[in-house]
Amino acid sequence: MSALSTPKPSMLEGEINQTLIRMTIPMILGMFILMTFGLVDTFFISLLGTQELAAISFTFPITFTVISLNIGLGIGTAAVIGRLIGADDHANARLVATAALMTVTCLVGMLSLLGYKSIDFIFLTLGASPELLIHIHDYMSIWYIGAMFLALPMVGNSVLRASGDTKTPSMIMATGGAINAVLDPLLIFGYGPIEGMGIKGAAIATTIAWGVGVVWILVLLIKRHLMTPRLLSPTEFLAHAKGIFTIGIPAAGANMLTPIAVAVVTAIVADFGDAAVAAWGVGGRLESIACIILLALSMSLPPLISQNFGANNITRVYYAYKISIGFVLLFQLGIFFVLYLVSDYIALIFTDDGAVATLIILFLMVVPLGYGAQGVVVLTNSAFNAIHQPMAALTLNTLRLFVFFVPFCFLGSVWYGLMGLFVGAVIANVVMAGMSFFWFRYQINILRHHHDQIVQP
Repeated sequence: MSALSTPKPSMLEGEINQTLIRMTIPMILGMFILMTFGLVDTFFISLLGTQELAAISFTFPITFTVISLNIGLGIGTAAVIGRLIGADDHANARLVATAALMTVTCLVGMLSLLGYKSIDFIFLTLGASPELLIHIHDYMSIWYIGAMFLALPMVGNSVLRASGDTKTPSMIMATGGAINAVLDPLLIFGYGPIEGMGIKGAAIATTIAWGVGVVWILVLLIKRHLMTPRLLSPTEFLAHAKGIFTIGIPAAGANMLTPIAVAVVTAIVADFGDAAVAAWGVGGRLESIACIILLALSMSLPPLISQNFGANNITRVYYAYKISIGFVLLFQLGIFFVLYLVSDYIALIFTDDGAVATLIILFLMVVPLGYGAQGVVVLTNSAFNAIHQPMAALTLNTLRLFVFFVPFCFLGSVWYGLMGLFVGAVIANVVMAGMSFFWFRYQINILRHHHDQIVQP
């Protein structure tokens, strides 16, 4: 019997706390090592100099745009497959998985080609200097090719998580991160007969690591009968990709708004000089590590919610959401205090430039205060997508980024410089956290009334 045809009973029954712990713990290690892709690249590239560090900082909003498309389609895939499993419809779940892989391959390919052809236009618009553009070209010309190798593992991992398996995706992510960490110094600086390639070597190392993931995930999905191992006919594809597009495209749009907003703020930061951009880039990479538990929970919570939503266990859905919110607020507050205390030491790891170090310290003493509130928004978006309300998630993210985050950062920078920009980011997250929580609770009450069913957790 296939893994997909036997959903884990604990997803629909038993203690929610224990289920979330069981699903989240494997994700933590995988996410931690996955996030080291950017952090390891940033560390080794920082050894090349401030210009290279500033160049890689400019690339983050663009690379995350492509990654966001993968994340969005993965969210749509997991939501549709999870609901089908909860409703005991496993045959269609396999077809949806295949349609998702076909979809992401085409869309990421087109987006990467467009990005490759417009490197100069995009980064000059963001405020990169001609000197930095040379380094950006070296990195992005390779990265866009490698993006194709990232798409399949990301969506394939969503299929595994939707079926309740969070351990295997973690292993795949961890292996990719380890390969990248080993190859980075070798290809950036060279060793023996291998000539150092500088910033271009970092992109090549990442591409190789992602390539390994492609082979691994396809073999697993076919072996476990989690997908249909053939190209779907146009009729089949349209029928089974519909749900993915309905949820995945708004989810991708919501995720892609983040790098757009970050790009706008990066342009604001660029007015304060290359040192400020370098510090902003390091802070963004550190944020991924500081929020690792949140990110892992945001990937393990949706399958639980989707399956219970498919089974009409609405009270169980809300209980899982509520305890996740409470945990993230407390945990991220603790992370803030830790980063505040060790900010000096962290800055010294990434740079010996005094100006850059000072700004990294300032970032770490302010911005992480809002990570808990940001976590509430992230989990609420995940929960909305899991209950098949992607437009609510898109609306929330639009409000957070373009009604609060960007305007508050801009006004803060005008009035109080970089300190004001950082404080503005924190305030924006706090305001949106409250709005997100109450909106989701309102939607849950509507669902309870619609299903006319209350299930005790």
